[in-house]
Amino acid sequence: MIKDNRVAYVFIRNEFAGTLTEIDSGYSFLYDNDYLNSPKPIAISLTLPLQHEEFISNTLFSFFDGLISEGWLLDVAVHNLKIDPKDRFGLLLATCNDCIGNVSIRRTRQ
Repeated sequence: MIKDNRVAYVFIRNEFAGTLTEIDSGYSFLYDNDYLNSPKPIAISLTLPLQHEEFISNTLFSFFDGLISEGWLLDVAVHNLKIDPKDRFGLLLATCNDCIGNVSIRRTRQ
């Protein structure tokens, strides 16, 4: 059975920066070429420096996992949105559209 890979569109200061994709072996992150070629691109984090090559990880990259709420706020999101707390990618998609800092995660590129 082929599953559809979920995709998250990553924005920095409301500028599209790249895509985070759930793949069979874990996760991939790829910076957008237009973003990399823009006048002053900013890296998502020190652990995801600017580069044209794709990043691959067996687990959700720690930077993105760190955007997800913790404690009672996580409990509220899990309960209200009915998302399995182990579904970190689902939580990221559902709760990080408007998170603290200059990075946001969206379900669409627009």
